[in-house]
Amino acid sequence: MLQTEHLSCGYGGGHVVKNISFRVEEGSRLCIIGPNGCGKTTLLRALAGLLPAEGLIRICGESLNKMSRRKLACQVALMSQLTSVSFSYSVYETVLMGRYAHQKPGLLASQSEEDRRIVRESMKRTGILALKDRPVTELSGGQLQRVFLARTFAQEPKIILLDEPTNHLDLKYQVELVENLKEWTKQGGRCAVGVFHDINLALSFADTVLLMDHGAAYAYERAEQFDLSLVSEIYRMDVQNYMQNTLKKWE
Repeated sequence: MLQTEHLSCGYGGGHVVKNISFRVEEGSRLCIIGPNGCGKTTLLRALAGLLPAEGLIRICGESLNKMSRRKLACQVALMSQLTSVSFSYSVYETVLMGRYAHQKPGLLASQSEEDRRIVRESMKRTGILALKDRPVTELSGGQLQRVFLARTFAQEPKIILLDEPTNHLDLKYQVELVENLKEWTKQGGRCAVGVFHDINLALSFADTVLLMDHGAAYAYERAEQFDLSLVSEIYRMDVQNYMQNTLKKWE
């Protein structure tokens, strides 16, 4: 469903991401991990069509460069890291924005019964239905992150791109988010790509792992075959020992 070949991209003519190739099949979940500054977010932005890129990006068999913005929005949704909100839209109105690419011009005036049904289901799925009339400016960071996830589901994309989606979520909602996404990808014609800093959460989410360092692919493996010692190499610390010592506190 999503394919890159020799993808390079960056800012101001420089390459942050260098010669990345991978494939994400229907029903699959790719997790991208790596230290800060290695190019994870830049890669996601290129996949979403927000950055010019060299090489190939293919979305559901079609070159991204040949897709209209509206068609791309119907195929791909990007849930970025939590940002501040400036307007007092209600939770319902914010989630409804995910329907924009499917509507006729004019956001709220053109909502259909189908739009309302999908928005309601998306809010229920993310546990925010009771907040539907609240202004988003009054929400906590965790609540707002769930609103943005609901908006992503309401967009009904075939591919979801997630940039550290568990930011601001407590442990319960981190687990629920991962399980929600795993269930979402099982429903046919869908796949997901996520950037996670929590390695345990990443491995719980992913069936394939792309490990990045200095903009390049350091490893690209099925999750069950992934060599955890590679994580220690790129983070320049004994990650396995740190994780094992942390777990001993729960014994």
